[in-house]
Amino acid sequence: MKQITDTVFMVRPVQFRLNEQTAVNNYYQDQEAHQSIKNDIANNQAQGEFDAFTTALRNKGIHVIIISDDEKNDTPDSIFPNNWISTHQNGDVALYPMFAENRRLERRPEVLDTLEKEGFSITNIIDYTSAEDEGFFLEGTGSLLLDRVNKKAYCSISPRADEELFIEFCEDFEYTPVVFTAYQTVADKRLPIYHTNVMMALGENYAVICLDSIDDKSERKNVLKHLKEDGKEVIAITENQVNAFAGNMMQVHNEAGDRLLIMSDQAYQSLTADQIKKLEKYNEILHPSIETIETLGGGSVRCMMAEVFLPKS
Repeated sequence: MKQITDTVFMVRPVQFRLNEQTAVNNYYQDQEAHQSIKNDIANNQAQGEFDAFTTALRNKGIHVIIISDDEKNDTPDSIFPNNWISTHQNGDVALYPMFAENRRLERRPEVLDTLEKEGFSITNIIDYTSAEDEGFFLEGTGSLLLDRVNKKAYCSISPRADEELFIEFCEDFEYTPVVFTAYQTVADKRLPIYHTNVMMALGENYAVICLDSIDDKSERKNVLKHLKEDGKEVIAITENQVNAFAGNMMQVHNEAGDRLLIMSDQAYQSLTADQIKKLEKYNEILHPSIETIETLGGGSVRCMMAEVFLPKS
């Protein structure tokens, strides 16, 4: 079992903009910026950022499968595919129920066809999407942080992550659930952070996490216990750094086996010299600028990369 991969698939946007349906509980989307930038300009800028990002990944030896979105449906968030799909080393693919109705249109069978054409084997599809009919959601590896080696799944409960559905996933995939709620301050109120992967990232030997966002002390203690018993170095980040998407990062390796940590330039600039030093012990840091995507999409580089763990056919 491996924790990180050398292959990701990414969806190139064709109609990127601020998604009004997700803005109701994604407080990282900038509504004011949305008012000042036309949708076609936003999409062009996002495409430029996407292209530069995927080129940077490929230049480092990461295998990037690029799938272009189409204009059949209104899918402004298609650039974030990790929320609707996850792939697993035994050939399983999981499909997830999405909070926003227009995000459900991102689930396209041709994505699975492309993965198979790329030489990957899909043996089983576990489909949780019927939970949408009852108003329950679990948004892929946005909601789930998978420690694939130690078979633990971390999940911050929110309107996008239902606890019962999370437990069902853990039973199906034989993961130990680690449940908590992470909060952010919005207009002086503590509200749940919409996705776990905004405040936490798991590498092979370390965890980047905003402990301050877990308000319940016993929950915080339990998360720390699990991380430490699995030998992870815990690298704490602040709530301000979370606001700069410093929790939304992902470790990968290239064809030569070199480790890379991918984060946005905004995230990188928010880190202290000491935090960077701790991270660089484990991997080189790659930090592309994706300002438009972060500002309007309310997500960052981790959300843009759907890891491929499927076996080769």
